[in-house]
Amino acid sequence: MKYAYTILYVEDVQKTISFYQLAFGFQKKFITPENDYGELISGETTIAFASNSLAESNFKSEFKKLSKEDKPNGIEMAFTTEHIEDDFAKAINAGAILYESIKEKPWGQKVGYLRDNNGFLIEICTPIKN
Repeated sequence: MKYAYTILYVEDVQKTISFYQLAFGFQKKFITPENDYGELISGETTIAFASNSLAESNFKSEFKKLSKEDKPNGIEMAFTTEHIEDDFAKAINAGAILYESIKEKPWGQKVGYLRDNNGFLIEICTPIKN
């Protein structure tokens, strides 16, 4: 078995893809003609977005839609970079919301937290040095 996708359910797939391109430099891999599902080129594991309406058609049971007004859910996506201060500022300038400023951990890694345009929690960090 291989971990292939993380799919985040959002109100507007096209707007979210555009945000991730501007804020984090990812490129669009694919988007359906209906704009209800899209993927980013993000490394070995694909980051994908599906519309809330597509989720509602897929699930017989209800699901909790994310809201920027609520506290973030207990899950995050983490992006590593050697240029954390620049990339953190770039994301904020593109509309990411500061959640926790960059701090250096006792093991030397720098870590900061943002929320994306939908309210998902994003960790920006330097790679852990072995």
